[in-house]
Amino acid sequence: MESFLIENFEVKPKGSSEEVLERWRKLCGVVKNPKRRFRFTANISKRYEAAAMRRTNQEKLRVAVLVSKAAFQFIQGVTLSDYTVPEEVKAAGYEICPEELSSIVEGHDIKKLKVHGGVNGIAEKLKTSTEDGLPADQNALSRRQEIFGINKFAESQLRSFWVFVWEALQDMTLMILGVCALVSLIVGLATEGWPAGAHDGLGIVASILLVVFVTATSDYRQSLQFRDLDKEKKKISIQVTRNGYRQKMSIYDLLPGDIVHLSIGDQVPADGLFVTGFSVLIDESSLTGESEPVMVSAENPFLLSGTKVQDGSCKMMVTTVGMRTQWGKLMATLSEGGDDETPLQVKLNGVATIIGKIGLFFAVVTFAVLVNGLLTRKWREGTHWHWAGDEAMQLLEYFAIAVTIVVVAVPEGLPLAVTLSLAFAMKKMMNDKALVRHLAACETMGSSTTICSDKTGTLTTNHMTVVKSCICMNIKEISIESSLRSELPESTLKLLLQSIFSNTGGEVVTTKQGKHEMLGTPTEVALLEFGLSLGGNFQAERQASKLIKAEPFNSTKKRMGVVLELPDGGLRAHTKGASEIVLAACNKVINSNGEVVPLDKGLVTQLEDTINQFAGEALRTLCLAYMELESGFSPKDPIPTEGYTCIGIVGIKDPVRPGVKESVATCRSAGITVRMVTGDNINTAKAIAKECGILTDDGIAIEGPVFRGMKQEQLDKIIPKLQVMARSSPLDKHMLVKQLRTTFNEVVAVTGDGTNDAPALHEADIGLAMGIAGTEVAKESADVIILDDNFSTIVTVARWGRSVYINIQKFVQFQLTVNIVALLVNFFSACWTGSAPLTAVQLLWVNMIMDTLGALALATEPPNDRLMKRAPVGRSGSFISNVMWRNILGQSFYQFMVMWLLQAKGKEMFGLDGTDGGLTLNTLIFNTFVFCQIFNEISSREMEQINVFKGIFDNYVFISVIGSTLIFQIIIVECLGTFASTTPLNCREWCASILIGLLGMPIAAILKMIPV
Repeated sequence: MESFLIENFEVKPKGSSEEVLERWRKLCGVVKNPKRRFRFTANISKRYEAAAMRRTNQEKLRVAVLVSKAAFQFIQGVTLSDYTVPEEVKAAGYEICPEELSSIVEGHDIKKLKVHGGVNGIAEKLKTSTEDGLPADQNALSRRQEIFGINKFAESQLRSFWVFVWEALQDMTLMILGVCALVSLIVGLATEGWPAGAHDGLGIVASILLVVFVTATSDYRQSLQFRDLDKEKKKISIQVTRNGYRQKMSIYDLLPGDIVHLSIGDQVPADGLFVTGFSVLIDESSLTGESEPVMVSAENPFLLSGTKVQDGSCKMMVTTVGMRTQWGKLMATLSEGGDDETPLQVKLNGVATIIGKIGLFFAVVTFAVLVNGLLTRKWREGTHWHWAGDEAMQLLEYFAIAVTIVVVAVPEGLPLAVTLSLAFAMKKMMNDKALVRHLAACETMGSSTTICSDKTGTLTTNHMTVVKSCICMNIKEISIESSLRSELPESTLKLLLQSIFSNTGGEVVTTKQGKHEMLGTPTEVALLEFGLSLGGNFQAERQASKLIKAEPFNSTKKRMGVVLELPDGGLRAHTKGASEIVLAACNKVINSNGEVVPLDKGLVTQLEDTINQFAGEALRTLCLAYMELESGFSPKDPIPTEGYTCIGIVGIKDPVRPGVKESVATCRSAGITVRMVTGDNINTAKAIAKECGILTDDGIAIEGPVFRGMKQEQLDKIIPKLQVMARSSPLDKHMLVKQLRTTFNEVVAVTGDGTNDAPALHEADIGLAMGIAGTEVAKESADVIILDDNFSTIVTVARWGRSVYINIQKFVQFQLTVNIVALLVNFFSACWTGSAPLTAVQLLWVNMIMDTLGALALATEPPNDRLMKRAPVGRSGSFISNVMWRNILGQSFYQFMVMWLLQAKGKEMFGLDGTDGGLTLNTLIFNTFVFCQIFNEISSREMEQINVFKGIFDNYVFISVIGSTLIFQIIIVECLGTFASTTPLNCREWCASILIGLLGMPIAAILKMIPV
């Protein structure tokens, strides 16, 4: 079976082609209810539709961009007199309408923009300020929203409960049974009258309705859970200036006129116009299909919603929002395609198909045997040309039994149990600070064998403070009582403060309460706090000189720089970044007297020793430097990369997160290797890795450039022992992930927060983006978002992943056991006695126990600590394991033998004579069969552990399902005899049923002792 599934029902956790997804659908031969079976799979036809629409939209947009670039705007012939402000817009106090704004930005129409007075002219017409943003008048904001719309995309309506009821009724076998019930009702009423003749038909109808409503309720609850998770996925915040204050705001609250602050890795949240900024490169490939990034500046100020900031930073004025943007229209069509199905969903569709075909065969044979028995008897009696109403009803009952065998035999619930378990796990993981973006990530994480983790913010707290410095060649501890300010020469202090406050991606803003608040990355905030502690004034320093050029920090250069025009007209460049990289760019240094002296070998060695000393204390080191520039520098020139004067080195403390060491130990005991991949200095990385328990005595720590330069034979030797990679670039991380996946066949989880981490996140089996420090580009490439940036949460995701995988295995084991026994009992009974002991109504009830209720009970088990003490499944582990086959076959054999014994000797054993003896025996067999399933369900809680009761009362869903199954079984046997073809049992018969079912538990325990 496993080889058949691998060959025909194997898909990747992500990125499977449409052809592969279509192939397995065609192989699903026996599908009772396609609408339900394929509900949580990709809608391929909609995807093709959306792709065609996207290509059309891209072509339109590409033409608009090319026309703009070629300066063909004269075709439009736009003049000021051509545009009239609509009365409604004018009445609201605005001088430009949404349609005009959309045509300017979407069409990249420079001429129209100039006609309206450029960016400032548009700002005036929108009644906003490029400095202070929109005023905070709530009435004015509401009016603005009415005119220009909201920044939300059209979403599909939530389907009502009755839609799920209707879909559950689409089951082909249930429809056939419904027809059987109708015929049974007509024949019964014609021959026996009301109410006796209606019992069989109404019994089947009631069973069908019960199955339909329980199924619809389960499916509806799942849809609500997925809806809630979708809402969480769409929660994106961005920095906005409104009413003069910079603040974080949801992108869905943005309105035209808002001033948005964009930086590397941000997704542009709405269409808009560039106000101010530096080196802004925009990736428009998601809209135009063009792979080359576009430089955005005052000359080309158009920013489109859904595009990504690849480099630089800027302020943008929002012009068009929501469904008026091209991105809004695209999102509305693309969202209909749905998520790819997960590997387990597809695999279990394969299992359902195989068993369905076997079940269909058994159903046909059973029907043939039963009909043959009836015809033989009639032939013997010589009445084969005369048919009574009872015999017609009997024939109908045989057909209903055959159809019901198909209902039980086709395990439609298998693929849906995956969705149920994933929905449950995703909801619980949300509470544990992990947001799953792609369903498949849940189950894949359970198979992970390696986690490549960032250091900063994941293993550490990301609350940084400057604790040591080496300025003017003097090492100094930094604290509240520190006297560093008084010890530094005035000229050096001035240079240091200028470097900190001017060469930064952060900002010091004043809140409404009048307090200072620092914005930016934790590293920037630590430096700004250090600058303020030295008596610096951020605003005064920024206003004292003019910013000519800025090159933001990125993980490739590992440095950032600015060029300033000083009050005296001179030019000065500042740079800061990775200590050894910036130090290598210096040829001078400020000594203890505040004088600039050449950087000789002795001083270089002293500074390198300082860097290593700081790094050895697990401090993050940064070097700050400056240089005076010639007056001929142009903003178009790159900032120099050498010839700097070293101001000093700072050591930043970022403490290890509480619980990380324990989480790493948990991973090790679970067979998961944790590797640290960081851009930091190798000594800092080693110190932190040892503190976390990642770097062991036989482990290897290496630098990215060294790793990058290795040959394949060297990589094959080093990677198994590699535990730390320092000074790594995003390409190094991508290369490591690729090697682990392809050469070593590992299932790799990777964390990432930066824009450049996107390739590694894509390459990994599970991409984990940081919710706090992560950029929107990284989050979009990830499968799971770690909302609290904590490594312990990653371990929680792995635990839940394993739980999902094991839970589905438990359910498959339970359901296949019921399938096998139900098939064999009815088939052999039909062959042996010429009748089936389990009627259509009884089989429908059994189907509900094993399908919807069984999935609810077993697929929603919460994870336990034992899960992290077993080896991972890995990439090549078979889903239906030998352990499962042992349990399935052993339990099936026991149950079948008991049923066969009751069928053959039951009347003698229980003294069942008289007219009702056959009915009582069939009721006893049915009751025993159900109790066997109830106790087997409890045994299935653990596939290898003998103690199946541990934690059973912590799972209220399991207890509720078992409890309700028991209550309904008592009602069916004792009260619904006429409808369910049962008769009340006496105390002895009830005890026998329960005892035989209970005996299955010690047999299950004995089976678990058999090694496989």
